[in-house]
Order: sequence, then structure tokens, then C-alpha cells
Amino acid sequence: MLLNEETFTKILRSNKGILYKVANSYCKNTNDREDLIQEIIIQLWKAWPKYDDTYKVSTWMYRIALNVAISFYRKSNYHSNKYDTFNENLISTVHKQSSDSTENIEQLYHFIAQLSELNKALILLYLEKYSYEEIGTTLGISTTNVATKISRIKKQLKEKFNNN
Repeated sequence: MLLNEETFTKILRSNKGILYKVANSYCKNTNDREDLIQEIIIQLWKAWPKYDDTYKVSTWMYRIALNVAISFYRKSNYHSNKYDTFNENLISTVHKQSSDSTENIEQLYHFIAQLSELNKALILLYLEKYSYEEIGTTLGISTTNVATKISRIKKQLKEKFNNN
């Protein structure tokens, strides 16, 4: 794909939701989210010449955005209190069944916030309704591994719900 600023800007605009979803999942603080989005854009620009157009642009963007977010997360002080990474904005990606379930949804995302970086990224893509194959491609793991991890995460979250 031809590397030029106009094409890159169009792709960013049409896929900006990816940047915000990833940033919102890894940062609670507005300034940190903005810094993370800026860093993701820089890394996307640097990686642009290596983009392989046999993959969907959104898959490529997710992979880079998640890698940058995980690095950002590791460098930050969020490790000391994983509850700070709780993303209230991510709740909107869950199907709201009723107003009574809002507390359950918040509790679910509280538990998700406690997951490892990889598992959090995996569940984010799963909630975005990406196929196991797309998730595997994005995260660099096999489809079988994706299925296994999702099954384990669901079981783990169910156990946490049952214990509360």
C-alpha cells in the first residue's frame, strides 16, 4: 500500500474506534488515554511501510494498538493497583439486558480489569465479536489457544461471580 499521509489519515479516521477502545481498556485517566492514543498513532505510522495488505487494516491496527497498550501498561504504575485500570466506558460494549443487570456488568468489568494484559486484550477482542481466527492473528496465538483461553477466562469469571 502506498505510504502517504492522506491515506494514513483516512485509515485512522475510519478506524479511530479501535484506538479509543484499546486506550479506554488500559487507562482510566484521560491524560494517560490521550498519551496512549498518541503513542499508538506514532507506532502505526512507523509500522505503516511494513503493513501486509493480505490482512485487514483493523486487525493490523488492533495488533499494534494492543502491543503498545501492553507496553504502556507495563511501564506505568498501574501494576500496583489493577483496580485503577477498571474501564467504565468499556461497559457499553456489553449487551445490557436490563437496568437491574448494570451492577452485574460493572462487577464483570471489575473482574476483567484484574486479568493479565494478554487475557484482557483477548476478552476485549472477543467482546468486539472478532472471530477466534482474527483474535489469534491479532494477538499472534493459535486459534486453538484462543478458544482455550476464552473458555478458561469465562470459567474464571463465572467462579468469581459465584463467589460474590
